[in-house]
Amino acid sequence: MIPRLQEKYRNEIVPQLMKSFNLTNKLAAPRVEKVVVNMGVGEALTDIKILERAMDELAIITGQRPILRRAKKAISNFKVRAGAPVGCKVTLRKAIMYEFIDRLLNIALPRIRDFRGVSPDAFDKAGNYTLGLNEQGIFPEIEYDKLTRTQGMDITFVIKNTESPEQSRELLRLFGMPFSHPDM
Repeated sequence: MIPRLQEKYRNEIVPQLMKSFNLTNKLAAPRVEKVVVNMGVGEALTDIKILERAMDELAIITGQRPILRRAKKAISNFKVRAGAPVGCKVTLRKAIMYEFIDRLLNIALPRIRDFRGVSPDAFDKAGNYTLGLNEQGIFPEIEYDKLTRTQGMDITFVIKNTESPEQSRELLRLFGMPFSHPDM
């Protein structure tokens, strides 16, 4: 079964992108290659149970088991040793990626209190977009009453076949990304 958002991308978004950017080939249209969800858990240095709980919650949110991330270098100011566990991440591709994007845009982001849209300026030079969330409780899979602590996360949309951040912005806008400025 093809996810709803993937079907929308193929049938509606690609033709609009081809028309907007004068593309002659469907494969030249910008596309989301993968979505990376990262949780940095600094408190894991003192209590590994916090990191294990964060990994469980990230697995529930994304539907995929996260991998443990370790510190590459020692940083004495933060009392971090090289090789110490400091977070977890998940890389989503294909159908599970489209399902996650659909839930993020249509369910999770509207649940943020006083939400006025996401920043339209968080694109890098390659056209990838990074979104930071303050708490995991906005996802419907997480039972808010059972949360012991709030944990933020970074969500990066890796976009291929883009020549500029404007093409990436247009792709995400057509997906339904609620940018804060209506003229974007």
